[in-house]
Amino acid sequence: MKVYTFSEARQKFSAVLDSAQLEGAVKITRRDGRAFLIRPVQVSPSPLDVKGVKLTLSREEIVSAVREGRERDGHS
Repeated sequence: MKVYTFSEARQKFSAVLDSAQLEGAVKITRRDGRAFLIRPVQVSPSPLDVKGVKLTLSREEIVSAVREGRERDGHS
């Protein structure tokens, strides 16, 4: 884990964030002995983010199928 002094971290903040991304975390120390960790946030993908499906249907065929389904269910 890379360690920065507070002054270094302030001057090179972009590099600190890059290091945290690459190494998982960085430590920043202050003169008074306090220390802090900076870690990247783990982003969970949306459950609605799904891959598309390649279909060989035309736009007209899809619209027709939707209309048929609506008519069948009484949602004309």
